[in-house]
Amino acid sequence: MREMLRGFVETEVDPQALEHNRKELFNVELFRKLGDLGLLGITVPAEYGGSEMDATAAVIAHEELAASDPAFCLSYLAHSMLFVNNLCQNGNHEQKSRFLPGACSGELIGGMGMSEPGAGTDVMGMATTAVPNADGSEYTINGAKMWITNGTIDGTDTGNVFLVYAKTGKGRGKNDLTSFIIEKDMPGFSLGQKIEDKCGMRASHTAELVFQDVKVPAANIVGEVGGATLCMHRNLEIERLVLAAMSLGIARRSIEVMSNYASERKAFGKSIGEFGQIQKAISESYAEYQAGRSYVYNVAKDLDISTYGNGLDADGVKLYCAPMGKRVADRAVQVLGGYGYVGEYQVERLWRDAKLLEIGGGTNEAHHKNMFRDLSRNYSKLP
Repeated sequence: MREMLRGFVETEVDPQALEHNRKELFNVELFRKLGDLGLLGITVPAEYGGSEMDATAAVIAHEELAASDPAFCLSYLAHSMLFVNNLCQNGNHEQKSRFLPGACSGELIGGMGMSEPGAGTDVMGMATTAVPNADGSEYTINGAKMWITNGTIDGTDTGNVFLVYAKTGKGRGKNDLTSFIIEKDMPGFSLGQKIEDKCGMRASHTAELVFQDVKVPAANIVGEVGGATLCMHRNLEIERLVLAAMSLGIARRSIEVMSNYASERKAFGKSIGEFGQIQKAISESYAEYQAGRSYVYNVAKDLDISTYGNGLDADGVKLYCAPMGKRVADRAVQVLGGYGYVGEYQVERLWRDAKLLEIGGGTNEAHHKNMFRDLSRNYSKLP
């Protein structure tokens, strides 16, 4: 699988990455080729059009794609993990039969709506509401979701389908949130704005989604009413693991670029790789990358994506790898000097893209909080 992906990345992903970054365009045609490779439904059973693979396979896919184009990989993550895997793990047979084959082929492009203009890490503070009608056969959703990857595909309209979290209770408890499947063209569901001029991940579209009296049938409820917190936690573990894998890809490509450059670039009569400062940057980057890689693949090996309760290390791999990837990309820019500061040599884009991984899918600070909580509750001695 890794060999197949590296060939695909070299021939298909690398050549388009810089142009789509500059123009802030999502490459829909290339994205749908991932469906032909069986990657869009990588964790989905074959009966729903998927490839029936595991967490390790998902990690490989995200590492390899992110080593070339992290923004393209981010759109892949939002679709394959936040929508497809989420629905596969938490939806019923009818829902999966209806939506997953199209999502696995790329006919449908989806995402997930959790964050809001006024609620990010504080998920329970979301203001989007879902109110049932008298007989409970339909819910009316009002509110807005912000920072939604694949919220738009073309910049003018919404993506095809989303899992959206909304409040069905009146408090901040674990039973107050419900997950709904929201389909494009539902009356009242619209694109609020496409977020422009982002620091990085520019070839992945980010949008605000608006809900004004959107009528959603009860058949589109994923799981139980009030059961979305469990769905959320189950999916956050694989999300954070593959986000960490994206950092591995960024770090690996940055090491390759600066190592090759250091062998070719001459200064003061010799290659700059002969200078201790350059050797330090490259060798420390490699050691940190391999440490992160060992952690990520060890967690992936033992992760059953149908369960939850693996949050300590799902937080841990991302807490370590996200700043590691950014740090290694920063060293690569420094080693290349002026050439590292321009888009042609790739590391400038990787450096900008890397920053999001310290924010999206859980901030570094959220990981600190979660990990301390889990350690203090469950481990007087580490295993």
